[in-house]
Amino acid sequence: MAEGQRPAMLLLTQYYPPEPGAASIRLQAMAQQLVAQGWTVKVVTAFPHHLGHHSPQYAGRLFSREADGPVSVLRTWIWPVKVGRIRRRLLNYFSFVGTGLLGLMHQGRADFLLVESPPLFLGITAYVYSRLRRIPYILSVSDLWPESAVALGLVTNPTIISATRRLELFLYRNAYRVSTVTEGIREAVQETAALPPDRMLFAPNGVDVSGFAGATADPALVEELQLEGQRVFLYPGTLGYAQGLGIILDAAEHLKERRDITFLLVGDGPVKATLMEEAARRGLDHVRFLDLQPQARMPAYYALARAVVVPLKNHRLFRGARPSKAFPAWASARPVIFCGEGEMARVVAASGGGTTVPPEDGAALAAAVVRYADLPDDAWERLGQAGRQFVEQHYTWERIMQRWTDGLAPV
Repeated sequence: MAEGQRPAMLLLTQYYPPEPGAASIRLQAMAQQLVAQGWTVKVVTAFPHHLGHHSPQYAGRLFSREADGPVSVLRTWIWPVKVGRIRRRLLNYFSFVGTGLLGLMHQGRADFLLVESPPLFLGITAYVYSRLRRIPYILSVSDLWPESAVALGLVTNPTIISATRRLELFLYRNAYRVSTVTEGIREAVQETAALPPDRMLFAPNGVDVSGFAGATADPALVEELQLEGQRVFLYPGTLGYAQGLGIILDAAEHLKERRDITFLLVGDGPVKATLMEEAARRGLDHVRFLDLQPQARMPAYYALARAVVVPLKNHRLFRGARPSKAFPAWASARPVIFCGEGEMARVVAASGGGTTVPPEDGAALAAAVVRYADLPDDAWERLGQAGRQFVEQHYTWERIMQRWTDGLAPV
């Protein structure tokens, strides 16, 4: 980089807004914060495809050049798939492995290439491009793959598991830096690849606190959703395998007599239909399901909540997780009920803005829900403010990214 020239970052990711999910939100925040620090940022991503198809504006196209504020975004074709067997998912991943490389060629040079995993296979694209253009790549790991897929029973083929583990190790060892979103993932990567600490970066999930004011619930939304007089316990986000969302149905079963308590699940995912069918079968009419909402509307839904429920499945792999939905909950001055163990339990304890119950224990969640539902308002407000102060002090994107970019200096 020439003296006085702005540093430049290429960001390669399959998921970027309007794609939903924690990775999409985090990567957009990282890109915007890099720009605020004086970087030029160019993104290569896929056409939006979470609905299982492309919108008409992308029909018949290979590329689409767009802008996300000051960030240049080049979208490329991908084979869309919403749900399906691993073979269909692999076709989805590998289609972008190819078109993503073409997209990088169109976006030009940079000082660094940041690539998001999963999907792990996108690291192949980053490695090839880094060698072609002699640009160091940074592998951002938000989920251990294939470990998480194996733990959830989504991948069972031993050949695929063995091949992806070899690929994982290769990509770790050839990266300029490996960036992780949790301490647990960082420890696992260091143990797997024997990387020294100075080759590791840490970019945990954070929040733009200015977008979540902790306001009172919008009366119009309360009326629209028929929530008058209800204590709302919110689950926002992906309804997936890792979340262990059956705990919410089990807790609701224990609380059938509490007609002032509603569980509100806002989002979409592969287990949503199953959860809805099970809730109907068990007569849980106080468990409500809403469609995925645009990110800009989510503060209004957080404001409805008496607390935000953040569950994970009971598996050792998830003891190193930090679910992102807790941070906007705290920014909204809403307590968190975490159903899990390990790293996130320690974060909740440090926040002073929530409580932890064992994973997949519906009775324990029900007891915590009752406690928060019946908590005097002044005590409830103190919990919410403790969470808000916690993220302001430790988990704003500005703080996270300043530490992150400091770690890019040569060692």
